[in-house]
Amino acid sequence: MNTAILGPVLMFLATIVLALPLGKYMAKVYRNEPTFLNRVFNPIDRFLFKISGVDPGREQSWQQQMLALLTINVVWFLLGMLVLMNQGRLPLNPDHNPGQSAYLAFNTVISFLVNCNLQHYSGESGLSYLGQLYLMFLQFVTAATGMAAAVTVFYALQKDTLSTLGNFYNFFVRSLTRILIPISVIIALIFLARGMPMTFAGKSRMQTLQGDTVQVSTGPVAAFVPIKHLGTNGGGFFGANSAHPFENPDYLSNMVAMVSQMLIPFAMIFALGYFLKNRKLSLMIFGVMTAGFIALLIPTMLQEMKGNPHIAQMGIDNALGAMEGKEVRFGAASSAFWSIATTVISTGSVNAMHDSFMPLSGMNQMLAMMTNCFYGGCGVGILNFFIFMILAVFISGLMVGRTPEFMGKKIEAREMKIAMIIALLHPFLILAGTALSAAFPALTLSTLNNPGAHGLSEILYEYTSAAANNGSGFEGLGDNTPWWNISTGVVLLLARFLPIIGPVAIAGSLAAKKYIPESSGTLKTDTGTFGLMVLAVIALVAALSFFPALTLGPIADYFSF
Repeated sequence: MNTAILGPVLMFLATIVLALPLGKYMAKVYRNEPTFLNRVFNPIDRFLFKISGVDPGREQSWQQQMLALLTINVVWFLLGMLVLMNQGRLPLNPDHNPGQSAYLAFNTVISFLVNCNLQHYSGESGLSYLGQLYLMFLQFVTAATGMAAAVTVFYALQKDTLSTLGNFYNFFVRSLTRILIPISVIIALIFLARGMPMTFAGKSRMQTLQGDTVQVSTGPVAAFVPIKHLGTNGGGFFGANSAHPFENPDYLSNMVAMVSQMLIPFAMIFALGYFLKNRKLSLMIFGVMTAGFIALLIPTMLQEMKGNPHIAQMGIDNALGAMEGKEVRFGAASSAFWSIATTVISTGSVNAMHDSFMPLSGMNQMLAMMTNCFYGGCGVGILNFFIFMILAVFISGLMVGRTPEFMGKKIEAREMKIAMIIALLHPFLILAGTALSAAFPALTLSTLNNPGAHGLSEILYEYTSAAANNGSGFEGLGDNTPWWNISTGVVLLLARFLPIIGPVAIAGSLAAKKYIPESSGTLKTDTGTFGLMVLAVIALVAALSFFPALTLGPIADYFSF
């Protein structure tokens, strides 16, 4: 095996090995079953519920859960605007960074509020330490929000007829105290051991190899970076994100970061199987997601390891040509693996410049976000995939002439209307945003880094990243303008909360229905055959929705290359 490929293979296998027991543990946590850590976390949970005045034992309907979710997000938004616009006058600002404008603060807070972290500012120069810490807080709570919403669907898919689906605050707090915070602490200790900074002292004076003295930004990086990856957030403490040596010191830290950002999306899939006592279902879901992931990964890795043919024609070694825009510490294969993993999982962190990748590699990165259901983010990946399962059940039912059923519950007009709205919302937001930006060049032309097809790819990537709650970008698109801040902010809001509310509403509707025992004519949804049907539906939706735009962008870029 090529040694450059060995690293990505080990990262992927390590994630599976860790995700299986973590998924089993998460299922026990959400079912309120005894775990070996109950003695540690039960008092913490009771304290948090006591000071907040929340009764975690009070059952909630899906509507009450979504109301609670939206209410706390409004509070976090208002507090975030206050902090970021006034950070120049607030403490923990040794580098004297000014407050953000209203447009930029609006985009930044919304971006971190929706688990996207689409950064229109340069990390170390755009935020004070207080601002970074508040965004770190959002990285914890937004990941827990997505996980809590997914657990609501877990409860709804049980065989019982239910009018209530647990308690949102209970799921939310348990996600924080029993999963996100403990694992983040472990990861932070590893990063500290690799030399990642953890300080509030401000810029450090360092001497270069040439003898010059420069000021280098540091900060509480080791606390920020673990949840950035574990919570599938992706926002960089530094502008260069995980290509910065303080944010990603070496290949070992690169591997830990890669495993940590894939860990919870994998574990949520296995947790579903343990929760419902249906491991075949979770294996089917994992198999479909992995098939989609590999279909995007392999061509991207091959293209990036091969390098740019035009550079090779100049007489430059292919190995050097493949490294344009990438970190020599990690190599082309590892950077390509990261680029697909971070776009499939909706983390959005980068250890290389995606804008420097080959045109079809950029297309694969966009397709990973356009499908938006291969692993996905913390909790929301399962929710997105749930929509495609509902569509696949309905289409399969039409093909065999039976009333569609999923997990023993009938799929009727109400569920299908919601599923179709959510399935069409994603391409609508991406394509409408791209079309408006292309139609009014006065707003966008001066912000593009490239003309022609690649310039369109930059626009398409920006809205795809926003709609997928990803956060990566084709830099340098000059995105800190009122148009980009407001338009992507609106896309971020709609693309986060409607795709959460929709699947939960479907799940709540199914939970209230009577369970129908399995018969000889029942469509089994935990088989490989159904998995192929789901994969076909995903491919069909992506092809019909996005390939015309991709043809004008990265595909045209490839043929004019």
